Amino acid sequence: MNTYLKKMENKTYKRTTVTSALPYANGGVHIGHLAGVYVPADIYVRYLRLKKREVLFIGGSDEHGVPITVRARKEGITPQDVVDRYHKMIKDSFEEFGISFDIYSRTTSETHHKFAAEWFKKLYDEGKLTEETTEQLYDEEAKQFLADRYVTGECPHCHAQGAYGDQCEKCGRDLSPTELINPKSTISGSTPVLKKTKNWYLPLNEYQDWLKQWILEEHKEWRPNVYGQCKSWLDMDLQPRAMTRDLDWGIPVPVKDAEGKVLYVWFDAPIGYVSNTKELCEKEPEKWGNWEKWWQDEDTRLVHFIGKDNIVFHCIIFPVMMKAHGKYIMPDNVPANEFLNLENDKISTSRNWAVWLHEYLVDMPGKQDVLRYVLTANAPETKDNNFTWKDFQDRNNNELVAVYGNFVNRALQLTKKYWNGVVPACGELQDVDKQALEEFKDVKAKVEALLEQFKFRDAQFEAMNLARIGNRYITECEPWKVWKTDPKRCETILNICLQLTANLAIAFEPFLPFSSKKLREMLNISNFEWEQLGSIDLLEAGHQLGEPALLFEKIEDEVIQKQLDKLEATKKANEAANYKAAPIKDTVSFEEFEKLDIRVGLVKDCQKVKKSKKLLQFTIDDGSGTDRTICSGIAAFYENPEELIGKRILFVANFAPRNMMGIESQGMILSAVDADESLSVVTTTKDVKPGSQVG
Repeated sequence: MNTYLKKMENKTYKRTTVTSALPYANGGVHIGHLAGVYVPADIYVRYLRLKKREVLFIGGSDEHGVPITVRARKEGITPQDVVDRYHKMIKDSFEEFGISFDIYSRTTSETHHKFAAEWFKKLYDEGKLTEETTEQLYDEEAKQFLADRYVTGECPHCHAQGAYGDQCEKCGRDLSPTELINPKSTISGSTPVLKKTKNWYLPLNEYQDWLKQWILEEHKEWRPNVYGQCKSWLDMDLQPRAMTRDLDWGIPVPVKDAEGKVLYVWFDAPIGYVSNTKELCEKEPEKWGNWEKWWQDEDTRLVHFIGKDNIVFHCIIFPVMMKAHGKYIMPDNVPANEFLNLENDKISTSRNWAVWLHEYLVDMPGKQDVLRYVLTANAPETKDNNFTWKDFQDRNNNELVAVYGNFVNRALQLTKKYWNGVVPACGELQDVDKQALEEFKDVKAKVEALLEQFKFRDAQFEAMNLARIGNRYITECEPWKVWKTDPKRCETILNICLQLTANLAIAFEPFLPFSSKKLREMLNISNFEWEQLGSIDLLEAGHQLGEPALLFEKIEDEVIQKQLDKLEATKKANEAANYKAAPIKDTVSFEEFEKLDIRVGLVKDCQKVKKSKKLLQFTIDDGSGTDRTICSGIAAFYENPEELIGKRILFVANFAPRNMMGIESQGMILSAVDADESLSVVTTTKDVKPGSQVG
């Protein structure tokens, strides 16, 4: 038995508080967020509810911080306008996708502002914070200190232009604004200067010994990526970290001499978990009780679901904040996932390289469970993983449709055909029946053990294994053949198939809630209990089933191609947005330029050169009275070269003739190469006479 299960045996909690990282309300939620945080959190919470455990699932929008002010300034609107828009989008998307929060609130709520300010004031009054004066970059034109994202410049490591003050998006290195070469303010464009400012710091160094004991000695069961990242931080000397910022958007610092300063978003945001709990408990006290029992009672287990980029904040900074406060329980586990890439490229909101949940729900209506299944099957639990639309299609068609859906459909359709949808009785069992029943009797224990250890990918695989067992069983028994010779035997076969089908509805309930609901409707059962999983008498003989229907639909190539085309369009848009002209060549004298004789030619004929994939042969009226022939290697860019006939193009007239595929080429056609490396012949805007000189 592993360390975690031993620990759980020794400690029995009365309830569980589950948090999921608060998404920034400056954009939508994408598949990276879903795979890293929200789908595994929802699976776990649904499982706990099925187990009849007392659990609270907290979500909410993080609505402060620099990214929101950056977007607001870019769009010419207020930060409140930004967060109002995206909070609604995110909340609605989560609800439609089936993320079953008990509350989804926001950090601009009055409850949160008051609660976070009181938390800070308590630490301040008790001397738990230190006051430090440092030099920070200041925009003298805008008359304000610059947050990291308001400074750009040249990366000191890879020398890419446009690196932000906190990170270079090209090489991925973390930065500080003062490291940038030739820094510029994104507000005014001016060069910022260093200016002294006062802020309040959380002295992490004073809690280092406690953190080492609590994490490194008492939580060895945490995932290796979480434990390892914490250890790397704790092996170094922790430094005090600023808990306030010079910014005009956020929760004002509730102490004297703090005008123009707000709480650091990473002080404010995790407190949102607690303030959201308080908000819910005040609305429904009869259901949830007081908020303190969820955060300050030693009989409560706290679990944070986050991505790996938030490990330090949830395992070091927030725990220190709670320890300094003095009343809060510590997280018992922080099952952070690694990152999910998209089509072999890092997901990036700034580059719009993502599959956005709100768009997916429109493009793939009714397919919430398909995405939930694929993201869980491909979950980045131990290492970064990759999402591709081809894999999405394959898992849907080859697993959900061909395995799970196929078994359910065969069982229900055969019962409808032979017994008008009434569950037949189970007769004497043969060895093949006993073997099938033996194979799936332990599914409950296996799924539970994996879910308790936050191994959602493996747990879902075990649930799908039920369908594999069912498919093998029904294929081996061939009830469609047995019906003709031994109807009684056929009754037993289909009874077992239906019991397996009912078990699937239970086993997949945490993972695929929409499909389980649909399957229960087809079985004409309003609800199953989790404790019934593994039973072979879930459906009584004589029970009338509902109308069978396809549980999943095959996804065709054209549907996937539309998604790939959308990504390709994004890629091209990014390339166009980032396009910079090639450097200007070395200076030439006007006399040297005058040696080139560039003229206008009227294309009389244009055709592909036989036996050549590259060459087009132009016949040009150059104004001399004798047609000119020029060959140009641009055939790949003109599928129908006839479209160039009648165009007035530019060509170099005084190049020496060249033999090309047995044709004498008398000059060179001028073309422009675009950012996407496509090519266009240079033409005139007016009907200039052939032979006219350019210069």
